Amino acid sequence: MGGELNVGIIGCGNISAAYMSLAPLFRYIRLRACADIIPETAKTRAGEFGLKALSVDDLVADDGIDIVVNLTVPDAHFEVSRRALEAGKHLYSEKPFALSVVEGRELGRIADESGLRIGSAPDTFLGGSHQLARALLDSGAVGEIKSGTCFVQGPGMEMWHPNPDFFFKPGGGPILDLGPYFISNLVHLLGPIRRVGAMSSSAAEYRTITSEPRYGERIKVETPTTVHALMEFHSGAQIVYCASWDVWKHGHSDMELYGGKGTLHVPDPNFFGGEVRMSEGSTYTNIARSWEHPLGRSNRGERANYRAAGLAEMAAAILAGTPHRCSYALALHTVDVMTSILASGENGRFVDITTECERPPPLGPEEAKTLLA
Repeated sequence: MGGELNVGIIGCGNISAAYMSLAPLFRYIRLRACADIIPETAKTRAGEFGLKALSVDDLVADDGIDIVVNLTVPDAHFEVSRRALEAGKHLYSEKPFALSVVEGRELGRIADESGLRIGSAPDTFLGGSHQLARALLDSGAVGEIKSGTCFVQGPGMEMWHPNPDFFFKPGGGPILDLGPYFISNLVHLLGPIRRVGAMSSSAAEYRTITSEPRYGERIKVETPTTVHALMEFHSGAQIVYCASWDVWKHGHSDMELYGGKGTLHVPDPNFFGGEVRMSEGSTYTNIARSWEHPLGRSNRGERANYRAAGLAEMAAAILAGTPHRCSYALALHTVDVMTSILASGENGRFVDITTECERPPPLGPEEAKTLLA
């Protein structure tokens, strides 16, 4: 299979640099242009990465763009994505791709009517460590997973992000911001989720920015900053998920899955690599398998970073006429799970998940190699 699709990015904030610097690692995509609501921001990014700076209107209307990548803030995702789809572009969105199932279904309707694809971050579950965890589970190495835990906890984004306001507004918070990494990876490993229950809270009414250039400004907290959730999967597994920006330090591992024959430790799904550990019974063991996955190799300091892998895999699937892994159905299911967790935190009742999706197929080392330039 050959060919490539031309890509335009809307939203030139922090995450755009990762996409722009990493996209050249992959086949099937070619970055052509970028746009931002602040024209100077787009011009700066365009200059850094050799792209064409356009207005948002001009990028959406450009006949030379095949895929629009939506990197705007969450509460702008729906409108920008709708405009891209209505202009006949395939869509790849940063997470969360919508803030409600209703919004997500509307985007899906537009795409279906026009024969277009929707893809969404996160694509970190395509990383080498998470694909190793998938291979171990599929081989029955630790038996059937019955339960597990996930923890993603820290003191908050206002300590490092230059404009952290949106993290504390509806559409932000640790569930909608960090939840996509954990929930997408869990669905990739265990399959879809049946129902959820949760309790939620916020430790403070205001947060004080300690990053530059807005040091000392206060932000009103408008969404829960601590959520303790329980997820029941169609497989029967029950997973505890705790997400918080009110925790200074903790000693929990990122993800532990408990099977009938042993335990599997999965590294932070915010990243492509990391150590996978497994026990056989009560004894930890070396994972005796040859596993050289190209999306698990360190390429940014000590970390493996392959953001844009999902975008490239979607482009390859479009060209081949096959399904893609960071799919609309997975993204919509993830939104359903996250918004249901937030609803349960408000009303104190379990919430049934109304959407369905399949486990994405595994991405083994040989197939992953075909994505790289």
